[in-house]
Amino acid sequence: MDYENNSWIWEGVNYYPRVFGGLMVTAALLGLSSSYFGGIGVPYLSLPCSWSNLGIFHKKKSGKRRIRVYMDGCFDLMHYGHANALRQAKALGDELVVGLVSDEEIAATKGPPVLSMSERLVLVSGLKWVDEVITDAPYAITEQFLNRLFHEYKIDYVIHGDDPCLLPDGTDAYAAAKKAGRYKQIKRTEGVSSTDIVGRILSSLRNERSCEDHNGCEVKPQEDDQSKASHIAQFLPTSRRIVQFSNGKGPGPNARIVYIDGAFDLFHAGHVEILKRARELGDFLLVGIHSDETVSEHRGNHYPIMHLHERSLSVLACRYVDEVIIGSPWEITKDMITTFNISLVVHGTVAEKSLNCELDPYEVPKIMGIFRLLESPKDITTATVAQRIMANHEAYVKRNAKKARSEQRYYEEKKFVSGD
Repeated sequence: MDYENNSWIWEGVNYYPRVFGGLMVTAALLGLSSSYFGGIGVPYLSLPCSWSNLGIFHKKKSGKRRIRVYMDGCFDLMHYGHANALRQAKALGDELVVGLVSDEEIAATKGPPVLSMSERLVLVSGLKWVDEVITDAPYAITEQFLNRLFHEYKIDYVIHGDDPCLLPDGTDAYAAAKKAGRYKQIKRTEGVSSTDIVGRILSSLRNERSCEDHNGCEVKPQEDDQSKASHIAQFLPTSRRIVQFSNGKGPGPNARIVYIDGAFDLFHAGHVEILKRARELGDFLLVGIHSDETVSEHRGNHYPIMHLHERSLSVLACRYVDEVIIGSPWEITKDMITTFNISLVVHGTVAEKSLNCELDPYEVPKIMGIFRLLESPKDITTATVAQRIMANHEAYVKRNAKKARSEQRYYEEKKFVSGD
């Protein structure tokens, strides 16, 4: 505890001589030095009543107001880059308020959104660093909206990454916040973006259709291999990043550990909802994330869209997840159940179909009587998300091209100003 000064000692002697004397004798008998009473306190001395109730201690009232920070975005095709941005934003304050740009504004400024407002709300609300969400936030922070943030939502700072966020007329979307001196910047997470993911999906599905046109060939086209290799090279996972996303806590000695596994590719609202339901069934949620090879074997050569460590970070960012197994086996064995002290194994009713149905991966937990099938709250899957993009193929190609041109122009101007 933090105290104003040592005057409480003399006040205690004057007003509570017997009580204070008794405490000093007790301290002496316990072999405690009287220097403990210089404002440090007696951490291991248990008394039948609180000293503060006696009026002896005058504890400082910090009165420190919690810092509220605001970060907005479309958060379409939610990925670990979004999660890391929100993690950094939360670190700049005590409470993180997230603004979700409306579907209409996204369509007007960037092109059609892949996910609806309700789906994006589930994803953002499910992140462990988010405290509050404002729906239908404007794409451009005007002075009017900025005043609303300051007065209605008590926001102290507006946060954004160091990547460009330009309006259709080429102006900075955060100019008003910067002008007000209430703007803070975080580092953009390299190697991933919604634009990049849309490109991966379009490339993957194009190659899949090309493969089908050639009598269902089993060998992946060379272009597909090169595309996947480039994406792998862009994302370089580190143990530090995994630790930043992790809770850092293990299960208690008598915890009921629930296990759920899957690919968790293109992490979406359906994943969040089923993880939430699974977590409600126990004290600790352990999530198994299948390796890229396992996903390809059971889903096809053009999956996964996101690679193992990308998928792992997306799952770890979810507030309902306590721990993950990176590269978990397809089949759940008795040894695995014993090793992780698993009490219950669950699986959702909505899931991608496996191309290899010879083995039931849940045979062992079913025999042991610890398997449960959970009703999936949403029918969205990785495939349905990919199909939405293919259905609006031309619109998303134009969207990606527009985004690429804007970013290229921004970085060229930035390079020119810096003189590099």
